[in-house]
Amino acid sequence: MTSSIAAAGKRPTARCGRFAPSPTGCLHFGSLVAAVGSFLDARANAGRWLLRIEDIDQQRTVPGAAGAILRALAGLAFEWDGEVLYQSRRLDAYRAALSQLRDSGDVYPCTCSRREIAAYAPAMGVDGALVYPGTCRSGLPPGRSARSWRMVAPAQEISFDDRVQGTQRQNLATVVGDFVLLRADGQFAYQLAVVVDDAAQGIDSVVRGADLLDSTPRQIWLAQRLQLPVPAYAHLPLVSNAAGEKLSKQTHAKAIDPAAGTPLLAAALEFLGHVVPADVRHAPLPDFWRWAIANWSISRVPARRSVIVGHRLPP
Repeated sequence: MTSSIAAAGKRPTARCGRFAPSPTGCLHFGSLVAAVGSFLDARANAGRWLLRIEDIDQQRTVPGAAGAILRALAGLAFEWDGEVLYQSRRLDAYRAALSQLRDSGDVYPCTCSRREIAAYAPAMGVDGALVYPGTCRSGLPPGRSARSWRMVAPAQEISFDDRVQGTQRQNLATVVGDFVLLRADGQFAYQLAVVVDDAAQGIDSVVRGADLLDSTPRQIWLAQRLQLPVPAYAHLPLVSNAAGEKLSKQTHAKAIDPAAGTPLLAAALEFLGHVVPADVRHAPLPDFWRWAIANWSISRVPARRSVIVGHRLPP
């Protein structure tokens, strides 16, 4: 459902937020929490809220999942601005960005396989991947051809103030290493696509799950080297099951049922630290959204990376 109308009675500001799910399955409660948080933070500030389907990784994309996600959002009366953007249709924009980085000397071709990286990696990285040892930074070995393209990681601290998680600091060279922008299979990496798309859509406020908190310094560095604006960031706690695992397709997260209506949205908002009155919890969807927009405060969101919801997840 599209809408170009901001919250009534509020003076428009420059804030522009977005929800950007990957179509790897149906919308589950963890994804709904991110949608609710990003939507309310935009609308409470009289801002725009955009939708982007992050289907850049075609190997993980499930046919029909994007449509199912949009129908679930519409069924819960989310209203977004403008047309939905699909990453799979923006390959030319990513090529242009990579070309710009090549011209500036910020990227280089790499021939290393995973086995070779594992043999020489100095440490495990911040997000569970091995820190790239820089093997190809000075040039490809004789007789070898490029498999991927890597971004040079600076040996300096990148810091930012997250609106939920507080001040974050990361030395990319130490905890990530030079990172891939164009993969060996010819697909562009998420890190490049998300930076290019946020700038193209005018996103100045990113509200998303804390699973992407450790990726943010890479995205800030990329935006700076591409001379693009750096948005403000707010990383919401992840919804974890009783075993402490993030809700996802891999952990068999159950798809939400939009027919559950307002009680489902109220559960998502309460997960984000807001107390929803009983009469609002069972109000019609338009009334719930009016109340939620008027009462949203990101300062109430728990400053935690994840929260366990227990054995019984919301419907």
